[in-house]
Amino acid sequence: MEEILKSLNPSQREAVEHIDGAMLILAGAGSGKTKTLTTRLAYLVGEVGIDPANTLTLTFTNKAAAEMRERALKLMPTKVSYPPLLCTFHKFGLLFLKFHIEKLGRNNSFVIIDSDDKKRLLRNIAKNLKIDLNLSFIASEISKYKNSLLTPEVVIQKAELPDYKKVARIYEKYQENIIENNLVDFDDLLMLTYQILESDQELRRETSNRYRYIMVDEYQDTNELQFRLLELLASEHENLCVVGDDDQSIYGWRGANIRNILEFADNFKVCKTVKLETNYRSTEPILKAANTLIEHNSTRLGKRLVSHKGEGPDVKLLHSLDESMEAKAIAHQIKELLEKGCDPDEIAVLYRINALSRSLEEGFSKEGLNFKLIGGMRFYERAEVKDIISYFRVLANPHDDFSLLRIINKPKRGIGKASIEKLQKAAFDTHLSLYEYIRQSVEGTQPVVISKKVAAALKQLVEDINILQEEIKNNFGNFINLFEERIKLKDHYAGMVDGFDRIMNIDEFYGYFRDAVGKNPDLTLDEFLNDISLQSDQDQIEEDAITIMSIHAAKGLEFEHLFVIGMEEEFFPLLGEGCNMEEERRLGYVAITRAKSDLTLCYVDSRFYKGRRKMIDKSRFLGEAGLIQDASLKITKQAAFKKGDLVKHKIFGIGRVQAANKSGKEYKLLINFGGNKKEILSSFVQAI
Repeated sequence: MEEILKSLNPSQREAVEHIDGAMLILAGAGSGKTKTLTTRLAYLVGEVGIDPANTLTLTFTNKAAAEMRERALKLMPTKVSYPPLLCTFHKFGLLFLKFHIEKLGRNNSFVIIDSDDKKRLLRNIAKNLKIDLNLSFIASEISKYKNSLLTPEVVIQKAELPDYKKVARIYEKYQENIIENNLVDFDDLLMLTYQILESDQELRRETSNRYRYIMVDEYQDTNELQFRLLELLASEHENLCVVGDDDQSIYGWRGANIRNILEFADNFKVCKTVKLETNYRSTEPILKAANTLIEHNSTRLGKRLVSHKGEGPDVKLLHSLDESMEAKAIAHQIKELLEKGCDPDEIAVLYRINALSRSLEEGFSKEGLNFKLIGGMRFYERAEVKDIISYFRVLANPHDDFSLLRIINKPKRGIGKASIEKLQKAAFDTHLSLYEYIRQSVEGTQPVVISKKVAAALKQLVEDINILQEEIKNNFGNFINLFEERIKLKDHYAGMVDGFDRIMNIDEFYGYFRDAVGKNPDLTLDEFLNDISLQSDQDQIEEDAITIMSIHAAKGLEFEHLFVIGMEEEFFPLLGEGCNMEEERRLGYVAITRAKSDLTLCYVDSRFYKGRRKMIDKSRFLGEAGLIQDASLKITKQAAFKKGDLVKHKIFGIGRVQAANKSGKEYKLLINFGGNKKEILSSFVQAI
């Protein structure tokens, strides 16, 4: 074991050899956190003599758990009789509930439902309650409630806006249904585990005493429920070691609470903090840019990465006129790298917004570069883009039944499966295309086989198609404006969890269409569709390919040669309501620290924005990272709280922030506590 300890740097060794009491390992990017965590587990079991059964190590993914388990076991000097428990939070919840769910009056033969099962159940409940809301929105809100330990009764009492009142009613029926049928959803695995431990003091003590040494990876990604569960598990001994990086907390939008790591040391009588600041991944110029950028955040514990590799080439800036020139320039540089013998798997292009992948996909395809899109579908394969293309195909050829079936109820027109089957049968029996039968049906020359309500909706669809076909003939350049005005696809997607990304993709497509027509005034709809088909049918090549991915998907990865595109205001950082500048800056920090030695940050003068080409300013992050001097660049610091945030006050309970204003060193928040509005200083509330 001593040889293994000698391979650690002083900070890593200090963390490994700390045994009792709470400990925060503040692990910077590329600082060997996994090595530290697995070595500590091996040290506890193999050197100190802790029974593996008394340890619990929690991660966020099964892949990470499997990797850490394998590494830890290899480090243990003697073969252990059984491996320590190293699993995800939710796997731990499942194991716990199999033994103890009966304490809630439930049978341990429960069935876990996946996200599709959950949506199917919610769809039926919403239909019975005659509530027409987006299913993804409903599922997401219920998940948030459970992870904030909010019961249906509390949500019903607190909900103010009409849509949230509807979700509260669905949540109530949903809970009744899954309990009656002995079902457990993904969020229940933790929520029910917490409820059992919180209500049964004897079991809580027994469980805490069993797992006397608890470790948690990626602690900055924990939410309110995970934090409170850990509190109970460590309540008898406080031997809780967490590893994380507040500067890489980038999942606030899905419930992660950065305050868990920021305030960790305050939650224990004694807490040791160890900072891992030696970076083994990146060269000094890359880390200098990352350090300089993240220092503009006010809400952080503070550390500064130091390169173990030392000097390297400066961070490069690539300035292009527009996204097409940007993609072409990057493709040219990548070709040069490949000609020099670089491994394609060591080359990646990252972006903040998924819609930006379109220009890269097209540019790389034209240049014959193999690429793989990670963490998302190719642009033309995304549902919202396929919807537009299907509409265009119907406009070009109304007898395209396949495309018509895709869009007949998008946006929702109340046309159910039974109505569609009746129409299909009638069309088949009369030897007409589906559209032609619908058109003749609403015009009165064919029998009406559907209800009056459905017939009225279809009559409107036929009218929209006729009007848009006329616009294509008479004013093709303006057709796209009328298309959105009549069809309103953006409204259809606006209420979804990922609605922002989907609308950005729709705008990107609209902008691309306008650009194509502008460059070729004689372009026809058929020609436009044919061009898209050629681009979207390219085979997906997985091996020996350049990686294109979002920054969120890139977390935890590293590349020798890295390009980050879209370094412009409104694209990176995102701006506007709901934007958290500190989290945007942390995303910038994550992006920069993915690079080993060669980093290029790219920005353009103009890009499609909300469907139209617009001149756009370079990102403030270029100035904040010390890479460019420009008096016009904005350098900002922003509150950790923003309008719309859900917060908790120890007296007033759960509330939603309606305004945040600077007040000395903190912020004065206007918070709506279920209709009772209060002005509270930010230090007196906790984000949830």
